[in-house]
Amino acid sequence: SAETSPSVVFENIQGCSPKCLRMLLENISGLAVDDDFTVEVIPEINVAVATFIKSIDTEEFVKKCSQNKRIKKFRVTARLLELTKSIKAENIPASVSKDYLTVYFESARNGGGPVSDVQLFPEENSAIITFCDPKGNA
Repeated sequence: SAETSPSVVFENIQGCSPKCLRMLLENISGLAVDDDFTVEVIPEINVAVATFIKSIDTEEFVKKCSQNKRIKKFRVTARLLELTKSIKAENIPASVSKDYLTVYFESARNGGGPVSDVQLFPEENSAIITFCDPKGNA
């Protein structure tokens, strides 16, 4: 069975402050921000991503958000964040090797998993890490 993403994307959030959005999500989910889920706001593109630490039915949560009168009033939209096998790591010191990054992102303690590829971009101080499985990039 296809795995459901633990993250929900909220778009068009400019009319709702980050604090207001966090409270709204607590009200809708019945969960506590920081303990049960995290919210990362990306103001440049009017988006926030809620990632659930506690296991919940995110599809059902998206449905509840779509029906919520406050969410509708703010014209915020919610959708599941698609699962990906690749992430971009930024602010990587120039001295860091591909092998080091592979070992770091394969560490279970860091929430990692088996890595299939690492591409370094030294001019950007970044790297693209590709995992064997979408679970390894939390």
